[in-house]
Amino acid sequence: MPKARNSALKIGGVTIRAGETKDIGLNLSETYTGDTIRMPVRVIRSKKAGPRVFVTAAIHGDEINGTGIIHDFLFGQSCELKCGTLILVPVVNVLGFENNQRYLPDRRDLNRSFPGSQNGSMAGRIAYKLMNEIAKKCDYGIDLHSAAFQRTNYPNVRADLSSPNIRKLASAFGCALVIDGKGPLGSFRRESARAGTPTIILEAGEPWKIEPSVLQIGVQGIRNVLVHLGMQDGQPSPPPFQATIRKTLWLRATVGGILKFHISPGAFVREGEAIATNYSILGEEQNIITSPTHGIAIGMATMPAVKPGEPVCHIAKLSESQIKRYERSLNKDKSDPYKQAQSDLATNLDVVEVNES
Repeated sequence: MPKARNSALKIGGVTIRAGETKDIGLNLSETYTGDTIRMPVRVIRSKKAGPRVFVTAAIHGDEINGTGIIHDFLFGQSCELKCGTLILVPVVNVLGFENNQRYLPDRRDLNRSFPGSQNGSMAGRIAYKLMNEIAKKCDYGIDLHSAAFQRTNYPNVRADLSSPNIRKLASAFGCALVIDGKGPLGSFRRESARAGTPTIILEAGEPWKIEPSVLQIGVQGIRNVLVHLGMQDGQPSPPPFQATIRKTLWLRATVGGILKFHISPGAFVREGEAIATNYSILGEEQNIITSPTHGIAIGMATMPAVKPGEPVCHIAKLSESQIKRYERSLNKDKSDPYKQAQSDLATNLDVVEVNES
């Protein structure tokens, strides 16, 4: 646990003292006409000293489930803190968000541009600003993401579990699936952790959407972390199970065609189980894509038309005994948000029985 801090906090030149809540427009860039482009930030500070936590969303401008999670957290629940500081950034990539685009106007991926550079590219400057104005001034971080274009992700937390502080943070969030890894080079969570701020990410749902079951899991996770850190009262909301994932793999199309899926996101699969059937454009069966391992489907294509090599399904490896244990856990509570997420995310896929023509 970091040392409790109650000194004045300055973000973007604005001082936020203990007991204050302020909305700040953090200067990011300018339009062609010289108007300032600002990142919206809300800072909530308790009068009592405690940890500083940031929650960011929409580093990819089309991944707005995280924006919805922060929105619901702010307006659907009480944000009063017992101690510490909470910094909420519902949209990091304002330029991409305004244009419904994943990337920045310079076509760079902001989430491969950290730690950034004060005098670098547009992406580098924004990354530098986020690192130095937000991440480095906090003790913990949560970064909210969705799947890439034409895919959906079953809710999972990704974290570098070799770090004890990050491992505790990931566990406290309370997601059913925790995937081990440092993150890609240049990613925000990797560089934030490297700079001394333990950071995790939530991957959930599709781009361009705000999905109710994803919101429930995300808001619940933020609140779990705050309870764990002693920043809010209450009891954490545990998931039906929590699996640590060490290895994942992508199944890819071998021929061009149209997919019909046989499983939904979040489904447990066994080795040899049919995942999808690839049909020709005239409806002739070409091949059946099967799982090479036991596991759980953590990501799936939502675009049924595929070319050779394109992703079909992302499988997180589990043992047969793990699957049986986790299946029993899910069956105990029919109202669990993870079961609801599995049902909701499947509505954007053509899921049929294996023998259906």
